[in-house]
Formats: sequence, structure tokens, C-alpha cells
Amino acid sequence: MAVPFAVLLAPLAVRTQDGRNVYQLLALRVGWRNRRAKGAHLYVSGPMSGRPGGRFRPPGLLNKVTASEGRDPYDRPFGVLHHPGRNLCTVVLGCEPDGGSLVDADQVDVWVARWGEWLSRLSHEPGLRGASVIVETAPDTGSRLAHEVLPRITPDAPLAARAVMEEVVARYPTASSEMHTYVTLTYGVPPGKRRGTEDVVSDLAIRIPGLLSGLIAAGGGSAFPLSAERIAEVVRVAYDPAVAGDVLDARARYGGTGLDWEDAGPTAAVETVRNYQHDSGVSRTWLMTLAPRGTVRSSVLRSLLEAEPGTRRKRVALVYRPIDPATSARIVEADRRAAQFMATSGRGTVQARAASEVRAAEQTAAEEASGAGLVEFSLMLTVTVDDAEQLANADVTVRNITASSRVLMRPADRMQAAAFTCTLPTGILPWEQTLVPHELQEAL
Repeated sequence: MAVPFAVLLAPLAVRTQDGRNVYQLLALRVGWRNRRAKGAHLYVSGPMSGRPGGRFRPPGLLNKVTASEGRDPYDRPFGVLHHPGRNLCTVVLGCEPDGGSLVDADQVDVWVARWGEWLSRLSHEPGLRGASVIVETAPDTGSRLAHEVLPRITPDAPLAARAVMEEVVARYPTASSEMHTYVTLTYGVPPGKRRGTEDVVSDLAIRIPGLLSGLIAAGGGSAFPLSAERIAEVVRVAYDPAVAGDVLDARARYGGTGLDWEDAGPTAAVETVRNYQHDSGVSRTWLMTLAPRGTVRSSVLRSLLEAEPGTRRKRVALVYRPIDPATSARIVEADRRAAQFMATSGRGTVQARAASEVRAAEQTAAEEASGAGLVEFSLMLTVTVDDAEQLANADVTVRNITASSRVLMRPADRMQAAAFTCTLPTGILPWEQTLVPHELQEAL
């Protein structure tokens, strides 16, 4: 009996460079083959498809998600996404961070401290399952500038002045980019409790002002909840980047697009091993395998968040899983004991590195004991280009920016569609979508 048991456990000990064992690699390949055999890697929607209603619903993990809308205490509309399979609800907040340019170091320190305080509050937020911060960059379409400048030119303006203003409108977008920041908060309904949609929306409406004030204090600038229409627009542009200019034009002219969540998806999508093709774009997503080590400063992710030339859109998603205080204490003490054991059992450079880990573990334990929260995090990066041939250049770009950010990442091969969805501001939490509970996966 010992030999077969050892054979079963051996694949758990063999791990790749990014920490995955043989069983995880095998499950990934088998799942991909099954999806291809069933045709699940293909998606077609619209009137000519077999989808009920003939509409353009988002595919994959968003296929069963529904959207509703409520109003916060300041009478601002906010959208709520309902995930019926997991009984989760997501609210999306938008903000316009001030940025770190021409800002005193003392002010940056204050922002960092208040951002850490905001994250620690998530561990005490009732019912919160996870949160994410999505930073999306794209080339400026020029629509906003054109709608702001051209209507102000008077008919009797001098020809030279008119020519200068028109040239500015035409050339400025080529050297500029737009950046959008979204914060998603996903809540779970306790098992055994039946709550209607109106009750959930009312509960979330009460929490929004406090969450927004925390974001503003952390340097979030102007923070606001996103309406259901605005969420649908963001998802629509992600699947079809070519319509970004039309969406901005409709917003500037009519104040909105009237887009419904049921029509926010692509007309067609194809998932391959290495990329995800959707309407007018081709995307590839990378997953973080190792966070920055050593001293981490506030600008460590600057190169990762900045706009990159040659890409249609780029999204960086920081996903957070808050841990309750009781579990945090157990995890911190376990890490502390493990670090002390490694420091006393090794020699040479191994012992020196272990000693550094002991100091970090001791500091974490002291901060947790003083009331700080413990939050697990991960990072995902999606780059969208016009065609598959441009993905080779995108690979080089990602390698360069991750190296400067001291982050190790790998492509999300054989799960590109799901990874693409996780970088959208829709509240998809990766650990909530697995068949094997994340607690068991961590134990393995």
C-alpha cells in the first residue's frame, strides 16, 4: 500500500517554476481538451445565433450575470451585477487618481498609509468576498477634445486661428492616452438567507458613501459609483475596442449610449491556447507568479500601469481577498514559525535570506496584533491588439515592463477567456470559480 500511496503523492511534490504541481497542469490540459471537444471555446451571439432572445450577452463567466440599478443616499445611480451561480453581488466604483507627478513625498506617504487603511477595512466589511482595482489605458480617440474645442470656434474666427485649433484637435490624440480606474467590491449573501434584489441594493447603497470617502482620502481623486449603463459600456468597449470612439461620441452628444447589459458582449469570440479573439481585438492575459521582493516603494508598478504605444487597450487588475481577523492571526503565526524554522535549519546564503524573512514575518505579526488587516492579492494583465501578429510585440513589451516592476508573470494559456473576464470591472473572483475549494488548493 505504501508504494501506490507514494505514487499518488509524488506529483504533488513536483512543481513548476511558478509553483504549480503535476495535477494542476493535468487538470488544465484536460479541461481545455474537453472545452474544445464541446465547442465551448467558440461563442456567437446576436439575432443570427441560437442564443435566446437574439441579444449580445457577455460570454463565459458573465453569461448568467444580470444587472440592476439603485441610488445611493446622494441620489446617484449605481449598478449592481448579480452572479446567481455563486449568490454574489458586485458594485463598481470609478475614480480619477491624482497621480504622483509634482507631488511631495510626504503627501505620497499619506496616500499610501490611507490606502493601506482602506484595504484593512475590507477585512471588517460585512459579507465582502473580494475586491479588485482595474487600471485601463488606451490611446486617446480625440472625441472628447473635438467636442470641447470645435463647437467653441466662432464662424467669423480668423483663418489662422481656426487652422491652429483644428490642427491641435487632429494631432493631440496621437501623443496622448486615456486612463480609467475602477474598483469593484463583491459581496456574498449568507447561506440560508433569502434576500430580494431590492434589499441587496438598499444595503449596498448605504455602504457606498463611506467606501468612496476612503478612496478619495487615499488619493483616488474624484470617486463615484458607476451606473449599470456605464458598466455595460466599459464591457462593450473591452470586447470591441473599435467602438470606443463611438461610445465617447454618444456620451458627449447625448449624455449616454442607452446600452443595456444584455447587449454588452461581443458578436463572436474564439479562445485559443495562447490568446482570445473577440470582435475587433485579440487579447492575451498574463498572471502574476511572484510579487516584488525586498523593499517595495509606491512607484513599483508605475511602468506596469502606464500606457504602452502599439496596444489597443491594456488593463492591469489587482485582485484582493480580505481575510477575517481570526484567520489572519493563525496565518501570521504559522508564517512566523515557518520563517524561524528555516532561519535555524539552513546555512550560508539560505540562512541569510531566511533571516530576512524572519524580520518580515515578525513585522507582519506585530502589525496584525496592533489591528492591521491581512489581505491576499494577485495581479493580472491583459493586453489587447488589433490582430494576432501584433501579440509577439506585446510579449516583448510585457517582459520589459514586468522586469522593471520586479514582477514575475506567465501567460494564462488554455484559460485566456476566463482570465480576460477576470480583468474586467465585473467582480469576477478567480477563487470563487474553481471546482476545488481554494482552501484545499492551498493545502496541496
